[in-house]
Amino acid sequence: HVQLVESGGGSVQAGGSLRLSCAASGYTYSSYCMGWFRQAPGKEREGVAAIDSDGSTSYADSVKGRFTISKDNAKNTLYLQMNSLKPEDTAMYYCAIGWRWACDSWSASRYNYWGQGTQVTVS
Repeated sequence: HVQLVESGGGSVQAGGSLRLSCAASGYTYSSYCMGWFRQAPGKEREGVAAIDSDGSTSYADSVKGRFTISKDNAKNTLYLQMNSLKPEDTAMYYCAIGWRWACDSWSASRYNYWGQGTQVTVS
């Protein structure tokens, strides 16, 4: 079965950096989209960054120029490098995987599998 396990969250001061990792296993997609979403208390889950199997990336306007999504195919691991963090970046961060067309929008419903999340707190 598909399993996604996030790590790398923590507490950091504003202006600092964190790198999130998502170890993926069990998926057989040859054409896929992997994304990072976040959800703050009382708010809806929102898309942050996505990357497809060809390596094309997309970012939410709120994180452009600060966050970088990447993947290591040999390690089956997705990353999110977060720089210049702001208090408004505080949220639970989730990785997800779906078919390639999931990258065409920020709709969470397009993704088939989700990790358990990792907390990021910026003060």
